[in-house]
Amino acid sequence: MSTALKQMTVDEFLVWAEDQEGRWELHDGAARKISPERIDHVRAKGEAFVALNFASRRAGCDCEVFGGGGVQIDQQTVYAPDGAIVCGPKLPDQAVLLVNLIVVVEVLSPATAATDHGRKLSGYFSLPSVQHYLILDPERRVAIHHKRGVGDAIETRVLSDGVIRLDPPGFQVAVKALFPLL
Repeated sequence: MSTALKQMTVDEFLVWAEDQEGRWELHDGAARKISPERIDHVRAKGEAFVALNFASRRAGCDCEVFGGGGVQIDQQTVYAPDGAIVCGPKLPDQAVLLVNLIVVVEVLSPATAATDHGRKLSGYFSLPSVQHYLILDPERRVAIHHKRGVGDAIETRVLSDGVIRLDPPGFQVAVKALFPLL
């Protein structure tokens, strides 16, 4: 869903978004309201958060798993991923934007599929800290794991079973744990 608002910078958007209902993203300076989430989307997002948080803690990683927040791509773009893993110093409680992301998670929906596989893929990997981008498809129950390779290469695997190795930060998670039980 698009809006007919004026072009904004990230700083202008963050101030403006505080007074808006719902979740918003900034795409090339244009604010876009995020469509309401379907229950399968919410379930997958919750399961992914729990599974990633458990796996990170079990491995003793100095990381924090988030089920929201904003990610600044450039001066006119902020995405709101369904999940993220941030490693290093703890972010301040009043922070709005996530920094030092290692892993970004998006749960696929019909309305966002093209953006998740296109602009967001290139946008997230434009950030030097991002090493992994997981796209979870709750309908097909598959995880698409994009991993930073050598140079500008992005390695992609589509998994319906097995484990995803997230190194860095240094742990693995079962693909089936990312989705609700049937």
